[in-house]
Amino acid sequence: MTDVLFYHLTESTLEEALPALLERSLDRGWRAVVQTGSEERRDTLDVHLWTWRDDAFLAHGTDMEPHVEHQPVLLTTGAENPNGAHIRFMVDGAAPPPLADYERAVFMFDGHDAFQLEQAREHWKSIKAEGHPVTYWQQTPEKRWERKA
Repeated sequence: MTDVLFYHLTESTLEEALPALLERSLDRGWRAVVQTGSEERRDTLDVHLWTWRDDAFLAHGTDMEPHVEHQPVLLTTGAENPNGAHIRFMVDGAAPPPLADYERAVFMFDGHDAFQLEQAREHWKSIKAEGHPVTYWQQTPEKRWERKA
Protein backbone atom coordinates (compact mmCIF):
# COMPACT_ATOMS: atom_id res chain seq x y z
CA MET A 1 0.00 0.00 0.00
CA THR A 2 1.03 3.56 -0.61
CA ASP A 3 2.04 5.67 2.39
CA VAL A 4 -0.19 8.75 2.39
CA LEU A 5 0.73 11.92 4.25
CA PHE A 6 -1.50 14.93 4.88
CA TYR A 7 0.39 18.20 5.41
CA HIS A 8 -1.70 20.93 7.04
CA LEU A 9 -0.19 24.32 6.18
CA THR A 10 -0.82 26.72 9.06
CA GLU A 11 2.33 28.84 9.21
CA SER A 12 3.58 29.02 5.64
CA THR A 13 2.24 29.01 2.13
CA LEU A 14 2.42 26.18 -0.35
CA GLU A 15 5.10 28.13 -2.23
CA GLU A 16 7.23 28.21 0.92
CA ALA A 17 6.75 24.57 1.93
CA LEU A 18 6.56 22.58 -1.32
CA PRO A 19 10.07 23.20 -2.75
CA ALA A 20 11.85 21.72 0.29
CA LEU A 21 9.65 18.60 0.16
CA LEU A 22 10.37 18.24 -3.55
CA GLU A 23 14.10 18.55 -2.90
CA ARG A 24 13.91 15.82 -0.25
CA SER A 25 12.05 13.59 -2.69
CA LEU A 26 14.72 14.10 -5.35
CA ASP A 27 17.46 13.45 -2.77
CA ARG A 28 15.86 10.01 -2.24
CA GLY A 29 16.18 9.33 -5.95
CA TRP A 30 12.44 9.70 -6.51
CA ARG A 31 10.70 11.42 -9.37
CA ALA A 32 7.75 13.56 -8.30
CA VAL A 33 4.50 14.72 -9.81
CA VAL A 34 2.59 17.69 -8.39
CA GLN A 35 -1.10 17.75 -9.23
CA THR A 36 -2.69 21.18 -8.91
CA GLY A 37 -6.35 22.12 -8.78
CA SER A 38 -6.11 24.48 -11.76
CA GLU A 39 -3.95 25.38 -14.74
CA GLU A 40 -3.40 28.84 -13.26
CA ARG A 41 -1.97 27.34 -10.06
CA ARG A 42 0.20 24.94 -12.07
CA ASP A 43 1.63 27.86 -14.07
CA THR A 44 2.20 29.98 -10.96
CA LEU A 45 4.09 27.13 -9.27
CA ASP A 46 6.11 26.60 -12.45
CA VAL A 47 7.38 30.18 -12.35
CA HIS A 48 7.95 30.06 -8.60
CA LEU A 49 10.02 26.86 -8.63
CA TRP A 50 12.56 28.43 -10.99
CA THR A 51 13.21 31.32 -8.62
CA TRP A 52 12.24 30.11 -5.15
CA ARG A 53 15.76 30.37 -3.74
CA ASP A 54 18.87 32.07 -5.08
CA ASP A 55 21.21 29.18 -4.21
CA ALA A 56 19.00 26.33 -5.43
CA PHE A 57 17.95 24.78 -8.72
CA LEU A 58 14.86 22.63 -8.85
CA ALA A 59 14.61 21.05 -12.30
CA HIS A 60 11.00 20.59 -13.33
CA GLY A 61 8.52 20.97 -16.15
CA THR A 62 4.79 21.09 -16.79
CA ASP A 63 2.45 18.75 -18.61
CA MET A 64 2.17 21.39 -21.36
CA GLU A 65 5.80 20.90 -22.45
CA PRO A 66 7.40 18.21 -24.61
CA HIS A 67 9.33 15.28 -23.10
CA VAL A 68 7.43 15.16 -19.82
CA GLU A 69 8.74 11.63 -19.29
CA HIS A 70 12.22 13.08 -18.60
CA GLN A 71 11.17 15.57 -15.93
CA PRO A 72 12.32 14.79 -12.37
CA VAL A 73 9.41 16.95 -11.12
CA LEU A 74 6.29 17.35 -13.22
CA LEU A 75 3.53 19.88 -12.56
CA THR A 76 0.15 18.80 -13.88
CA THR A 77 -3.59 19.21 -13.56
CA GLY A 78 -4.20 15.64 -14.72
CA ALA A 79 -4.28 12.23 -13.10
CA GLU A 80 -1.57 10.65 -15.25
CA ASN A 81 1.98 9.77 -14.21
CA PRO A 82 3.94 10.34 -17.43
CA ASN A 83 7.32 10.84 -15.73
CA GLY A 84 7.09 7.59 -13.72
CA ALA A 85 6.96 9.43 -10.40
CA HIS A 86 7.46 7.60 -7.11
CA ILE A 87 5.71 10.31 -5.12
CA ARG A 88 2.60 12.33 -5.94
CA PHE A 89 1.70 15.65 -4.35
CA MET A 90 -1.91 16.87 -4.48
CA VAL A 91 -2.37 20.58 -3.78
CA ASP A 92 -5.27 23.04 -3.76
CA GLY A 93 -7.86 20.31 -3.25
CA ALA A 94 -6.83 18.32 -6.35
CA ALA A 95 -8.65 14.99 -6.52
CA PRO A 96 -6.19 12.09 -6.42
CA PRO A 97 -5.99 9.36 -9.03
CA PRO A 98 -5.57 5.75 -7.85
CA LEU A 99 -2.47 5.78 -5.63
CA ALA A 100 -1.37 2.15 -5.77
CA ASP A 101 1.49 2.84 -8.20
CA TYR A 102 3.23 5.34 -5.90
CA GLU A 103 5.52 4.77 -2.94
CA ARG A 104 4.13 7.87 -1.28
CA ALA A 105 1.32 10.35 -1.79
CA VAL A 106 1.18 13.76 -0.14
CA PHE A 107 -1.84 16.00 0.28
CA MET A 108 -0.89 19.60 1.08
CA PHE A 109 -3.69 21.92 2.13
CA ASP A 110 -4.00 25.48 3.36
CA GLY A 111 -5.42 25.59 6.88
CA HIS A 112 -6.89 29.04 6.20
CA ASP A 113 -8.94 27.90 3.19
CA ALA A 114 -12.31 26.32 4.04
CA PHE A 115 -12.57 24.55 0.66
CA GLN A 116 -9.14 22.96 1.00
CA LEU A 117 -9.86 21.87 4.58
CA GLU A 118 -13.10 20.20 3.51
CA GLN A 119 -11.39 18.50 0.54
CA ALA A 120 -8.62 17.23 2.83
CA ARG A 121 -11.19 15.73 5.21
CA GLU A 122 -12.97 13.98 2.33
CA HIS A 123 -9.71 12.68 0.89
CA TRP A 124 -8.62 11.45 4.35
CA LYS A 125 -11.82 9.43 4.71
CA SER A 126 -11.66 7.88 1.25
CA ILE A 127 -7.92 7.11 1.35
CA LYS A 128 -8.23 5.55 4.80
CA ALA A 129 -11.22 3.47 3.60
CA GLU A 130 -9.03 2.17 0.74
CA GLY A 131 -6.66 0.75 3.37
CA HIS A 132 -3.66 3.03 2.79
CA PRO A 133 -1.62 3.91 5.88
CA VAL A 134 -2.24 7.63 6.50
CA THR A 135 -0.52 10.17 8.73
CA TYR A 136 -1.42 13.76 9.50
CA TRP A 137 1.25 16.45 9.89
CA GLN A 138 0.72 20.01 11.06
CA GLN A 139 3.13 22.92 11.13
CA THR A 140 4.46 24.27 14.39
CA PRO A 141 4.90 28.04 14.88
CA GLU A 142 8.55 27.47 13.85
CA LYS A 143 7.31 26.02 10.52
CA ARG A 144 8.47 22.50 11.39
CA TRP A 145 6.28 19.49 10.71
CA GLU A 146 4.82 17.71 13.71
CA ARG A 147 2.97 14.41 13.42
CA LYS A 148 -0.49 14.67 14.95
CA ALA A 149 -2.09 11.41 13.82
